[in-house]
Amino acid sequence: MTTSVRAPGMWTRLPIAPRAIVAGMVTFAVAANVWPVLLVTMGVKPAAMVEVVFLALFIAWARGAGPPRAAKAFRARAFRCASLTPTQWLWGLIAALCFAVTVHAAVYLLFRFVPYPSAAFRQGYDLSFVPSYAWRWVVVVISAASAAICEETGFRGFVQQPIEQRHGIATAVFVSSLLFMAVHLTKAWALLGMIPIVVGAGILLGLLAWSWSSLIPGIVGHFVMDVGLFAYWWTGIAGTFSARPITETGVDVPILIAGSVFAVSLAIVLLAMTRLRKAASNRAIPSIAGV
Repeated sequence: MTTSVRAPGMWTRLPIAPRAIVAGMVTFAVAANVWPVLLVTMGVKPAAMVEVVFLALFIAWARGAGPPRAAKAFRARAFRCASLTPTQWLWGLIAALCFAVTVHAAVYLLFRFVPYPSAAFRQGYDLSFVPSYAWRWVVVVISAASAAICEETGFRGFVQQPIEQRHGIATAVFVSSLLFMAVHLTKAWALLGMIPIVVGAGILLGLLAWSWSSLIPGIVGHFVMDVGLFAYWWTGIAGTFSARPITETGVDVPILIAGSVFAVSLAIVLLAMTRLRKAASNRAIPSIAGV
């Protein structure tokens, strides 16, 4: 009796990095565009309910459930389904919240040095079609959840984790952050000053995923960050930024507070990563042969 061995296909012959990039970008692009399509075709209320169900199913799929069975192990590894202790959860959530504060402080500081281009930031984020103020907040929250879950799964999961295992954390975070920046450069708000903020956010999110061997803290931090970005900077439903640049006001108390908040929140994020990376590194991570 002879046993035939199936020859590897073209996909499995590719190096890890291009496979991870294609898998991550396709996963992100498909999943992230479900919510806009639902809004256009179904209206706000039914779309919101369908999107919540979709995101729950998407998380289950990304963690390894459903087809294709051949990629089940890869999906579970990429989603970083690590078991966290209560202490790790606490530090992870602290780091996630401080990450969001860091980004918003950086955006505030940027627009105290240069004028805030409200027209560019509001382009493409008009919520006038939403029937009420309360439902506008629902759209903001679901939009933030969709972006957080889909982007973290695609960039820090399916792209970064396999490259991380083959080429190391520095290369993996560089690649995932570069792709993260490239996707966001298509937005009208992607002025020059926002580039280092987007890149910095991508780096911190990549390090969060690596430090905790879990995407959950990064998803939480990304979600909190995006709720603020959508509600305040992009749609204005939470208020409108009206502070003038320091070229007009000079260095004032608000900018000193924002600078201090930025420094302290960033330090807390980095401290949390340092404290918990050692514990996370002791958790065994399976090989990447199934990518």
